[in-house]
Amino acid sequence: MNSTQLLSRPLPAAGRAAVIAVTALTVLLAGCGDKKKDKPATQTAARVNEEEITVHQINYMLQQQRALPPEQAASAGKLVLERLIDQELALQKAMEQKVDRDPRVTQQLEAARREIIARAYVEKIGAGTPKPTADEISAYYAENPALFKERRVYTLQEIAIEATPEQVPELRTKLEAAKNVNEFVDHLRAGQFKFAGNQAVRAAEQLPLASLKTFAQLKDGQAIFNQTPKGAQVIILVGSRSQPVDETRARPAIEQFLLNERKRKVIADDLKALRKAAEVEYLGAYARQPGDPDPAAEELEVKPTVSPMTSTPASDIEPIVPITPASVPSGTALDKGLKGLK
Repeated sequence: MNSTQLLSRPLPAAGRAAVIAVTALTVLLAGCGDKKKDKPATQTAARVNEEEITVHQINYMLQQQRALPPEQAASAGKLVLERLIDQELALQKAMEQKVDRDPRVTQQLEAARREIIARAYVEKIGAGTPKPTADEISAYYAENPALFKERRVYTLQEIAIEATPEQVPELRTKLEAAKNVNEFVDHLRAGQFKFAGNQAVRAAEQLPLASLKTFAQLKDGQAIFNQTPKGAQVIILVGSRSQPVDETRARPAIEQFLLNERKRKVIADDLKALRKAAEVEYLGAYARQPGDPDPAAEELEVKPTVSPMTSTPASDIEPIVPITPASVPSGTALDKGLKGLK
């Protein structure tokens, strides 16, 4: 009997049942294999009791670390997940104890909500700001030689002095009359002024932008006198060295700087217009008095407070007469320059 004849003969009932069972099992296994193959990767990174922590939550936290190298993302993601697990455990316990109903917590939640939504609006307004043109970038480079073409690295000696506002004019006079810094320091000791000395090496972009031109004009030995909230600050230029930055290397930083300043002005103008259009009433202890200036009516003047290469706030500084360089009390030497341009 050949195989064809065997297959053509009817199978017994038990045999037919066995074939059906095997066929059904084969189809079922094939279907399971297809489902496993087609099933998308889960977005759940962990489950804490009944709550899930998703990959999206981890990615959001990683996005907040802008300087994170790509090769460190995987290990950083695991650390973030552990923190989110701890956070979820604390959150679940807090909800169980109704901590979210505490007046201080609800106040903080509302403040955070207001901040997030208002910031999102501000970012939306600034998002449409056009980028500066190539000509605008070149013009800024040419208009600020002390920051780029004629950039210098300054060795400075600083003296921070505690004094009352009434003592500041006298300190300025003593400094102008001093033959050298040691003589001025002797005066501080004799007058029992509290002061501290420091020596620093700072590149042009690390100085306040508003005073950079003043520093660029200083000669070795000249000093700057600056009144501060706590007294006065004396800065002596010990020496400097030239370290220019060409336009090609400066272009990305200038472009970002000009764009940020433009965004800042667009946002400030928009908020000013919103104030003018709104009805703002000051009440109670904050009620406005006759003669008080109207914030909405003031002319907006946006001035850059930092250089394109740094985030140091600007301050008002004025130069005084030259003083012979001399040593000051010991301090910490700082040597910070424009990264990658040394």
